[in-house]
This record gives sequence, structure tokens and C-alpha cells, in this order.
Amino acid sequence: MASTSTIQPRCSLHHATSSRRPKPCRARVAVVAAATVRAAATAVATAAAERACAPAASVARASTGRTASIASMWRQVQGSHDWDGLLQPLHPVVRDEVARYGELVGACYKVLDMDPSSARHMCCKYGKESVLEEAGVAGAGYEVTRYIYATPDVAGPPSTSGRSSWVGYVAVSTDEMTRRLGRRDVLVSLRGTVTQAEWAANLMSALEPARLDARGAHPDVKVESGFLNLYTSSAESAGGMGSCRHQLLREVSRLVTSLSRDHPREDMSVTLAGHSMGSALATLLGYDLAELGLNRDASGRRVPVTVFSFGGPRVGNAAFKDRCDELGVKVLRVANVRDPVTMLPGALLNEGTRGLLAAWGGDRYTHVGVELALDFLRLRDPGSVHDLGTYVSSIKAETCGKAPNAAADGRGGVLAKAVEFVEGQRAAASAWKEAALQMGGLVQTLGLI
Repeated sequence: MASTSTIQPRCSLHHATSSRRPKPCRARVAVVAAATVRAAATAVATAAAERACAPAASVARASTGRTASIASMWRQVQGSHDWDGLLQPLHPVVRDEVARYGELVGACYKVLDMDPSSARHMCCKYGKESVLEEAGVAGAGYEVTRYIYATPDVAGPPSTSGRSSWVGYVAVSTDEMTRRLGRRDVLVSLRGTVTQAEWAANLMSALEPARLDARGAHPDVKVESGFLNLYTSSAESAGGMGSCRHQLLREVSRLVTSLSRDHPREDMSVTLAGHSMGSALATLLGYDLAELGLNRDASGRRVPVTVFSFGGPRVGNAAFKDRCDELGVKVLRVANVRDPVTMLPGALLNEGTRGLLAAWGGDRYTHVGVELALDFLRLRDPGSVHDLGTYVSSIKAETCGKAPNAAADGRGGVLAKAVEFVEGQRAAASAWKEAALQMGGLVQTLGLI
């Protein structure tokens, strides 16, 4: 079962003091002794409090004793030890890195052309050289190398059926950013559900064999058919670019090989970040890269693969989760406990099912990785439970408590309000677009699967 940590408030250190008990005729000696005891007690209490507030202190310090930086602990931040001791409370370096990757995913939404009359409809509005600047993350420290498109092979409106849509980008850290990060970072950033065709694909919630390993050695590994469809389908109208899978595998493996050849002494990482549907695609990609051995550099060294998932659904069965673990694919699932999308597919039969339902047997959807749980809700905006911007702002603020009136509302109330919200959006002629941007894959959760 995947582990879970809920963000807690920052701890404050409480210094203990010892009372002075001087012996007769030895007042001066006693004062000195008491001061020594008091100082020792303070040091012990401070150390104990620091251990309680920061269990990861051993990895949070550089070898020189300086406060930890991302360069000094990047492997832990990428999940080398499954984020043990770094999530509760949330380590500041992890917090900053998770928020940073969330903003890089958020850029995908900001530059997507949603105007049906535009010649670039459902494509990125800008070129690779300026896209991050136009998205408001000019100082991100990455250079975009390729755009990624997906083509759902599902029935849909004539205007969208069989059409490729821009879902994200591949980028690599600049030299300056590489020095700050302590390694060269190959980044894949993927958005969530937006188009009607993507929604239709998300409704395909049956498990089917992934069949992504070259030799077919793992027929028991199964994933959601809709996500697999989005990942592997291509269209003749896609300009010969191939499936989303083909584009991603080709570009990431190219970068890993070329960069390691050009910079043989540099460490490297592959980071896959996505929101909602994008997190599902990122998880499939992480498994695919590791299964095919494409995360090996020019010298044969394994490059760590990490997925940062924001509001992501379950992707596959227990065999898929186990195989990801065996391959060393690390997944940090940032999940709002009030976000229904993170509870599906497999709302009834999943890794936590017990009792009579569990006795039915068969494949069950199972989350992959470690969960970092958030807790936020705006009653007047139920779609915010799945909103990426709210996820990022909550991470930055280290939000840990419930909203002032969230307890009275409860999860059932959130779902009811979400249904009401979506129904209201449907009443408008083109409201599905706005709902998609606000709620991403939330439609999948509202009894439509």
C-alpha cells in the first residue's frame, strides 16, 4: 500500500531550562554548575525538538555543515529513499521543488490556444524559445526542446475526433540551473484533461494489459485503457509525429544519451511532472522508460526517473505498481484529500478495499508511489479542489488545516457541489471549455465512468 503523509504546521522549538539547586557554602560553584546543566538541557531539548520538527535533518545538511540546498540533497528530493522523513513536516527544499515543478506544469495551461477560430486551436500559442517566458516562468532555468501532442482514438465530435492536441513539452535545465540543482535535469511537463475527446478517453476505465515491455514478459501488468489510448494512439493527420508515447520516448532517450555524452561527469535526472490526466501519462512514461531501459546514459549508468503527480488518478493494477517499484520509478503523488479525481478509477475496488468486496478478487486499481496529502477547499468554488494553481499555492503556504467551514460540508457536500457546478456549466453553449480548465479530469469522478 502506498504510504501517505499529510502536511503539518511548522514546528516551533521550545527550550527547556533546569532549576538551580545550589549547595550550602558553594553558591558560586552551584551557579556555574546550574548554568552548565541549564545549557546542556537546552541543547538536548533543542536537539529533540529539531528531530521532531525535521526528521530528515541527516539529509538536510550538506557535508560542510551548511544548511541544505537542492544541490546537496537532490537525490533524496527525487525520491531515492521514498521521501522518508521529508514529508511530515514538509522539508523546505522538497516544498520548493514540488511547487516549482507544479508551476512548470501550470505553464501548459497558460499557453494553450483554446480559441476555436484560431489557426492554432489546441496548440501552443508560442514557439519553444519563448514559451516559458510567455507562460510567466521566464526564470525557470530550462530550455524547451520539443512539444508533445496526443491523439485520442475515440469517437467524438467531428471537429475534435482524430485531432492531435498539444499536451506539454520536454525541456532540459540550463548550465546555470544545472549547477544550482546539482545535476542536469531532463523535464517532461504534461497538462490535464481539456478537450472533449480527452474526456471521452478518460471514461474508458477498464483495465487492460499495458504491453509496453518489448518482450511481453509482464502480461499481468495492466493499466486504464483510456490513459493507454491517449499514450499510444496516433493519427494520420498528426503530420507523421507519431503517438504521444513515440514522441516522448524518442526525445527523452535522445537527451539522456546526448547530454551524458557531452557532459560525462555530470549527474542527471529525468523528472516527469503532470496534472490530472497529465500525471497518468507521466506515470506511464516513467514505467515505459525504465522497462525499456531508456533511462540509461551513454556509459550505461541508470538515470533516476521521478514522477511528480498533482491531483492524479490511479493508473494501473497492483502488478503495475509492483513493477514500477522493481524498476525504481519513484512517484510522489501530491493529492488534495478533497479531490475526487485522486480517488478514481477504482472507487470501490482498490488497494484499500477490505471485507466482502476484497473477497471478490480480480484486478484492482492501485496507486503508485508515496502520497503527500493536502487539505484545501473553497466552498464557493468546488472546482478548486482539483485546480493546479490551488495545489501549488497550498504547497507554497504549507497548508495543513481544513478550510474554516470545510468540516461541516464534508466530502459528500463537495461532490454534490461539484455536480451542481458541472451541471451549471453544461447549461452554457461552450461552458465545457471553462469547466475543463478549472476542473480537469473531475468529470471522470462524477459518476460518468
